[in-house]
Amino acid sequence: MSHLSNVVLAWRRSWSQRSLFVPLYAALRLLALALIAPALAGLINLAVALSDQSALTDQDIARFILSPLGFLASLAVLSVLLVAEVLSFSVMAASLRSPEADVWKTGSAAFTLVFGRLRALLTFAMLFILRVLLLIAPFAAVAGLIAWWTLTDYDINYYLTFHPPAFWVAVVLIGLVMLILAGALILRLSGWALALHLVLFEGARPRDVFAESARRMGARRTALKIELVIWVAIRIAIAAGIAAIANLAMALIPIPAEGGLRRALILIALVLGFWALAGLVLSAIGLGALAKVLDGFYGGTASVAQPSGRVGVRGRLLGAAGVAGIALLVGAWVSDGLLTQLTAEDDVTVIGHRGAAGARPENTMASVVKAIEDGADWVEIDVQETADGEIVVMHDSDFMKLAGVPTKIWDATMQDVEAIDIGSWFAPEYSDERAPTLRAVLEAARGKASVLIELKYYGHDVDLENRVIALVEELGMQDQVATMSLKYPAVQKMRALRPDWRTGVLAATAVGDLARLEGDFIAVSTASLRPALVRAVHAAGKDIYVWTVNEPLEMSRMISLGIDGLITDEPAMAREVLEVRATLNPAERVLLWLTQEMGWKADAKEYRDESP
Repeated sequence: MSHLSNVVLAWRRSWSQRSLFVPLYAALRLLALALIAPALAGLINLAVALSDQSALTDQDIARFILSPLGFLASLAVLSVLLVAEVLSFSVMAASLRSPEADVWKTGSAAFTLVFGRLRALLTFAMLFILRVLLLIAPFAAVAGLIAWWTLTDYDINYYLTFHPPAFWVAVVLIGLVMLILAGALILRLSGWALALHLVLFEGARPRDVFAESARRMGARRTALKIELVIWVAIRIAIAAGIAAIANLAMALIPIPAEGGLRRALILIALVLGFWALAGLVLSAIGLGALAKVLDGFYGGTASVAQPSGRVGVRGRLLGAAGVAGIALLVGAWVSDGLLTQLTAEDDVTVIGHRGAAGARPENTMASVVKAIEDGADWVEIDVQETADGEIVVMHDSDFMKLAGVPTKIWDATMQDVEAIDIGSWFAPEYSDERAPTLRAVLEAARGKASVLIELKYYGHDVDLENRVIALVEELGMQDQVATMSLKYPAVQKMRALRPDWRTGVLAATAVGDLARLEGDFIAVSTASLRPALVRAVHAAGKDIYVWTVNEPLEMSRMISLGIDGLITDEPAMAREVLEVRATLNPAERVLLWLTQEMGWKADAKEYRDESP
């Protein structure tokens, strides 16, 4: 039989046992998540306990994860997912060896065998993880050195935006390193292909099975590599087919300009639901097919005996279905509360990100003026110090992204700044735009909009906080400004210097209790926003802002979650979304919220830089 026939037969055999494999895979995934949740909580508590803060933001998290203790703790949490895969694979492999024709009896026999070997399987999973990590470590170190060598001369946003030659050198070199790593992994993994079978069916010691598997595979590694490539190709093809069908169905759903919104939202929700379900089924059947492929190389006569007893897998799965039914009833019971929340009047502050950066070049006077014209309540800008002590509006540490000029802000004088065109990249008509001073922005916004000043730190600040304070107070705009920063000590310093000013913490990623951090508001990314975080921040008497939200349905979803401020490159669009939401009835709001939670996007516009 050819390699292709073997793999196709494996997929067919796995599909024939879908009534066992699919619920098994889903259940173990849920179990893994149930185990990860408290583990993550423990990791967060550990990280926060080792600091003197109630929560950790970006730089703090990076330092903790890269520390020996943080790395080990993170590895332990991530390992749970692989253990779930090992257990799923083990049950599937055992079921393929059961002589029973009934799928439920087969599943019961497989579960009995797997749980009888549970300790050995968990040990095997840990040893497997460590071996893979040891193999990856030197390649990761080399890739890191390449990135440090090629991508550190200028601000990282320049490389990500313009892809200069140094960027492609890094891509090519790191790509080669990854290809070599992939080859090394395939070589080792093809040798370890029978290791789990040896633990499961022969009771071999986990530490001995890797060498024994390599010995038994011998010259058959090449055949296994071919079949694995075919298996991956089939999986990719099926996934692409599912995605194509779902996208076609989405494209055929009419989105009415007015009226009929409810029907469209229901159809979209159904399509997305079936897409997610199809993805789960594919993952389960694919893993079962892989188990069958490897079982063919194991060979032998090992079988799984049917255990005694009347309660098998069917009873357990029916029990799980009962629990899900109860959860559904509880969900229906609390739906009135959800409706009340969703129909509450929206009270959201619109904050123009770097002005109106979707319509004008970022952090320019043109962008600031546009944001004010578009009805932004606040204009958000980034500020740094120049070499001659002026406060200028600029996000990056240099001018590479906006002008192709490598000059660092802290090395530039105002004479240098006034010679650098930061608007032509957006459109020729903005060629006269220069990095404005904080004074110019404040004067333009006075009496029209408030100004949210993000304090940027690249390790060369001199007296940024006091210089900002002096300028704001000179213009008498204390009540029209707020400050925030990614650097938490800077937030604390501003609160100490001017306790009556509005200040906030900017957190691209964070762990711990953000609500306990000092500040009047917390600004987080859309990926970090959770209902529990919103509740905690509000319970602490603070506001919560979210960035950078540029897609109309995403704006609506964030508003539904109860945020207080929407940081966006499109303040005019945000205003329109608020107006449209005011016209929706409760049912339409619920349906809109559900489709947004499932990932529906209505706008494909790309933005140059959505970082805070």
